[in-house]
Amino acid sequence: MSNRVSNPSFAFVASEIDEARDALTRLRERYGGIGPDDADIIVALGGDGFMLETLHKYLHRGVPIYGMNRGTVGFLLNAYGEDDLPARLARAKPVVLHPLRMTAHGAGDGTTTALAINEASLLRQSRQAAKLRIGIDGVVRLEELICDGILLSTPAGSTAYNLSAHGPIVPMGSSLLPLTPISVFRPRRWRGALLPNTVRVTIEVLEADKRPVSATADFTEVRNVSRVEIQEDSSISLRLLFDPEHDLEERVIKEQFQP
Repeated sequence: MSNRVSNPSFAFVASEIDEARDALTRLRERYGGIGPDDADIIVALGGDGFMLETLHKYLHRGVPIYGMNRGTVGFLLNAYGEDDLPARLARAKPVVLHPLRMTAHGAGDGTTTALAINEASLLRQSRQAAKLRIGIDGVVRLEELICDGILLSTPAGSTAYNLSAHGPIVPMGSSLLPLTPISVFRPRRWRGALLPNTVRVTIEVLEADKRPVSATADFTEVRNVSRVEIQEDSSISLRLLFDPEHDLEERVIKEQFQP
């Protein structure tokens, strides 16, 4: 497998739920393992939320992360199993993800930059709907959108919040990013857009004092934003490992045929 060393060392990390902590104890007793800052592969035990946390935490290391599900849905994880783990890691297939980079400008001069592996979203903060202006690569494409919010998703995140907001599922290799509104009031017929992954999306908050809006990139939230810029950061590559029978591309396709 490319970018993989022979006989790689691996480390276990786990979420705080009992199932994950118990699994961590058993796996360490059986396989040992070293610290995550020194390992060639990190094995994450938990749910999808913990997998996202692990990807963010060890982003600087650039090592593959192999998840085993000890949570609920486990879309980004493999099935849990304690047998033959080194062999599973050796035959696992890598999937490369590029995060979104969100730059949020506050009502004053403050600016916050954060990465999103699933999606970057804007949401109304009060009882009043948000009023937004949407620009793509410097061109205003929607002068005024009245809604509860809007989100830009990665392909990997298109089955998460994006799908709940009735956005399209995007195959991993499609080089597309879904831009999906949340509870649109005006214009009623606008249901979002599929955009090339090379674009820069700019969202301006209109009447920000009257209709405050927050912006979120995965776990980072910024309140009272005035403008948000989002684009894929292709300079950052995240590597997830999947068992051949639990290929992420296949999961994304299968999700589109769920009843």
